[in-house]
Amino acid sequence: MNGLILPGATVGVLGSGQLGRMLALAARRMGYRIHVFSPDQDSPAGQVADKEWSAAYDDLDAVREFARSVSVVTLEFENIPAATVEEVSMVVPVRPGWKALHTAQNRLREKQFLREAGFPVTPFRAVPERSVLGDALREVGAPAVLKTAGFGYDGKGQTRLAGTEDLDAAWDSLGGEAVLESWADFEREVSVVATRGLDGSFAHYGAVENTHDRHILDVTVAPAGVAPEVEEPAVEVARGIFEELEIVGTACVEFFVAANGRLLVNEIAPRPHNSGHWTIEGAVASQFEQQLRAVCGLPLGSTGRARPAAMANLLGDLWADGEPDWRAVCAFPEVKLHLYGKKAARPGRKMGHLTAVAETPEAAREKVLRARDAARPRVFRA
Repeated sequence: MNGLILPGATVGVLGSGQLGRMLALAARRMGYRIHVFSPDQDSPAGQVADKEWSAAYDDLDAVREFARSVSVVTLEFENIPAATVEEVSMVVPVRPGWKALHTAQNRLREKQFLREAGFPVTPFRAVPERSVLGDALREVGAPAVLKTAGFGYDGKGQTRLAGTEDLDAAWDSLGGEAVLESWADFEREVSVVATRGLDGSFAHYGAVENTHDRHILDVTVAPAGVAPEVEEPAVEVARGIFEELEIVGTACVEFFVAANGRLLVNEIAPRPHNSGHWTIEGAVASQFEQQLRAVCGLPLGSTGRARPAAMANLLGDLWADGEPDWRAVCAFPEVKLHLYGKKAARPGRKMGHLTAVAETPEAAREKVLRARDAARPRVFRA
């Protein structure tokens, strides 16, 4: 097969966070070596990689040297400068490529791509400067959400607008080009994590349901429990997006689901996603193994799920009163603990996650929530 990269080769990763860490662990199990590149040192991925390259993304001399040390490069973080990806692609293949990255790292480009390709999205308007914000709000209607156009994630760079009285404060909080989206009156949020192979094959994990806290993913339950007439179109929309963007690798499409079952695409993440972490224990081939298989040109693995599963994030808030009680967590024998090796815990920072499988989605969710609650340090005050 053209582009086939076999075990024993070295895979490069741009970005060195927890997604790169979990990809590196999957790669090591299958006999690959991993090099990661980011400005950080002793990073989550760097701790388990064969080599950690620490340099700025715009240090193109270091980027070229990194690229020459590997057989293929993939992404674990979409906010990589386009020039860096272009430089790497002149040396080795980058999967997914520039098209998916360029589209997904800018909310305005992403919305324009979705609308022009015929995928369902909320009404939106470009807001290049403060002077057009009032007209944009009148066009899309209030309430609405103002989002920075580039480099936003986990709810960062966005604010809700209830009316025109909020415009100055909202604009000042972002400070640059933005996109204004109509408020989506949704019943639930779901996502589809899937993988597209080098040969165009497509494998997905179905729709999973996500709940958020402060715009950060809190809990994922698989399956989502939505009707087939919701899940099947969601999968087909995801498939269409993967094909339009020529994605090779694992990616995620997030949706709002209205009360009438109508789907609206919220965001595209062109790399493994937080809502797919349950696949490590809950599926035959995890999203990280699938990413590796795809970028190396191997056949995709099975996305089969033996039992329902759930994932709960461990945010830095859990450390507010001291080190969490990991012994109490491990007292739940069916709950799996994943910590990312981050040194500093901050509110809202993803430090790890818990997963569990059970006979029902509700039971799996209850297990991870009980285990997370048990992790909270008990502070006794006189």
